[in-house]
Amino acid sequence: MKTVLAYVVLTLGILVTLFPFVWMLLTSLKSFQELFNLTFLPAQPTLDNYRQVLTETKFLLWFGNSLLVASVTTVSVLFFDSLVGYTLAKFDFPGKNLIFLLILSTLMIPTEMLVIPWFVGVSDLQLTRSVPGAYFAILFPGLISAFGVFLMRQFFESLPTDLLEAARIDGMGEFGIFTRIAMPLVRPALASLGIFTFLGNWNAFLWPLIVIQQPQFRTLPVGTALFNGEAGTQWGLIMAASSLAVIPVLIVFAIFQKQIIDGIVLTGLKG
Repeated sequence: MKTVLAYVVLTLGILVTLFPFVWMLLTSLKSFQELFNLTFLPAQPTLDNYRQVLTETKFLLWFGNSLLVASVTTVSVLFFDSLVGYTLAKFDFPGKNLIFLLILSTLMIPTEMLVIPWFVGVSDLQLTRSVPGAYFAILFPGLISAFGVFLMRQFFESLPTDLLEAARIDGMGEFGIFTRIAMPLVRPALASLGIFTFLGNWNAFLWPLIVIQQPQFRTLPVGTALFNGEAGTQWGLIMAASSLAVIPVLIVFAIFQKQIIDGIVLTGLKG
């Protein structure tokens, strides 16, 4: 009976989770005349919304900008957060715990409070006047993550110190130990952090909206917001653009799902 109840709850959870995505996809296939009809399935499915998004807007440019921002920040966070987390977990030096507490304390600061000093710094450095500077202005708030440092430190602390000491005795350098021994052992944590970081920067809206001053640097969320104008909201285009925007997220999950499942299994075994 408990098993049946568990399956019922899980099924309901799946339906509630998937319904908005199915509705979004079906709405993107409706014509303008059908959009406001209370019908679930489109009477005459059409790809006209996708055609307009891909040919009459700068969707591909926005898509590329978002992909660049999300990819670069993900790689940066995975490397630097792992490096800092490993240092805090496996090295002893004065002030280590204080540094870790200071890093954790930044998690209590709302992003909205940091936007103003970030923007002042970007303006003072005049970063938005050049192409590399404009991209860096969008990127730099997400190049390192306090949450990522915390996550990686906790995983690195679970690694046996004897294994690392054995590598040192064999003559391996510290960076080699970090890249060739420690990093492969925390792949589940890297996969989880990579997905969180990619999703966060892929969907980022507030900071790109504030810092982007030229149309060619708009990211996908900022560009999609243009479909909501004074003449009304173009729901068909929004749903089509949103459906296309989900594709990279699904690809990332498909690539890293095995590592995440392995991490859950390992966590249960360590329990």
